[in-house]
Amino acid sequence: MAVEIERKFLVKGEFRHLAIKKTDIVQTYLTIDSDKTIRVRTAGGKAILTIKSRHYLSPISRNEWETEIPLTDALEIMKICLPGKVVKTRYLVPHDNHTFEVDEFHDKNEGLVIAEMELESEHEHFEKPEWLGEEVTGKPEYYSANLIK
Repeated sequence: MAVEIERKFLVKGEFRHLAIKKTDIVQTYLTIDSDKTIRVRTAGGKAILTIKSRHYLSPISRNEWETEIPLTDALEIMKICLPGKVVKTRYLVPHDNHTFEVDEFHDKNEGLVIAEMELESEHEHFEKPEWLGEEVTGKPEYYSANLIK
């Protein structure tokens, strides 16, 4: 089992010119509750099944299991998922020793842009680029699973 340690921020400035990769993503959810999510994501011609659960020690860490599944299976599973989907473009933006995943949301969430970064530890220091805005780590309204509503 992997533990994901992640910080999230709203984006207040231009970042696209700094991106080294851009990927369109669609994700749907089989289950969403306060303790766990199970999602299916398609991106770049691949599909990933992900299970995330609350980590008992920390609000910014979560248990995470991911496995690649056949794209055809993912498209079938998406038909039985909860109503709604998250559609976004993900940009990979390096900064110092980290890479931010910046998600520009579309459809019902048009205009929302969130940057997240994974850390090795909860207390790891990082330099905040000028295009980052307010930190929203731990705010449920900014979890992708809650953006399908």
